[in-house]
Amino acid sequence: MSEHSSEHTHKKGPSRSQLLLAASVLVALVIVVTFVLSKQNEQKQENAKFSQDVVKQQQQTSQQINTAQSKQEEPEQDSAPEPVEQPPQAQRNEEPLDVRTATPEAPELPPLDSSDEAVKQSVAQMMSEKALALLVSDDMVRRGVVFVDNLAKGKVAQKHMPVKKPQEPFMALEGDIVVTDPNSFERYTPYVDMLSSMSTAQIVRLFDKFKPLISQAYEEIGYDGDDFNLTLDKAITELLNTPIPESNIPLIKDSVTYRYAYPEWEQLSEAQKQFLRMGPENMKKVKQRLEALQKSLNK
Repeated sequence: MSEHSSEHTHKKGPSRSQLLLAASVLVALVIVVTFVLSKQNEQKQENAKFSQDVVKQQQQTSQQINTAQSKQEEPEQDSAPEPVEQPPQAQRNEEPLDVRTATPEAPELPPLDSSDEAVKQSVAQMMSEKALALLVSDDMVRRGVVFVDNLAKGKVAQKHMPVKKPQEPFMALEGDIVVTDPNSFERYTPYVDMLSSMSTAQIVRLFDKFKPLISQAYEEIGYDGDDFNLTLDKAITELLNTPIPESNIPLIKDSVTYRYAYPEWEQLSEAQKQFLRMGPENMKKVKQRLEALQKSLNK
């Protein structure tokens, strides 16, 4: 298991190679989910725009003009008829309405290479300073895209973690049976709380805003930008397919590392074994959120 890789025994600090973050897996899923949901959000916005069409205003103008014309068709009189004054509403509608003014232009995005400041400013509007401090703030778009791409394959891209690692090391309780110390699960609670505190609408707006940069970053690693949607769904499924243990999973101490005692747990993908590090309660919260998001995605 990832719990065992390069983890020191007897509550010693883990080696560097073993500090893979399940938390970063979770944060990357935010990117996964919201990028796909943003596509649905775009559809909703398009429908809203259609409902605001100016056809009704044009109909009002037409009716008022017809009313004025009907007065002009009265039988001719010896003296010239007095001019008919149009109602103020009809006069206001005489000028053609420019539909383009109904939708404001989207703000221009910075180049991908210099997008970090814009991303940080947008994220800061929906996170507390404490939560914001958990994020790695350089090359944020590329980090998220590469991490999600690896996650969809069951891997953890250590050099592209979108969040900082927990300061507390992994700990194991060694007795007749070696198990994970429940206190180790608490290392990931702040990351789970960060996800739970963000509404779906906030996430959708954020990733809809930076969608062109996300597609560009995905193309840089050799894919079609539009294919990122499929990658998002695979990454979500990868975590949802991770079983939640009903009790402590026995570990086997192997020199200075640990591995799962049961083959069915040890054979899980690297990403899934990192997800297990969060502990059952945190996993349940994350899965509940992801299931709801994926359900909306597949409608």
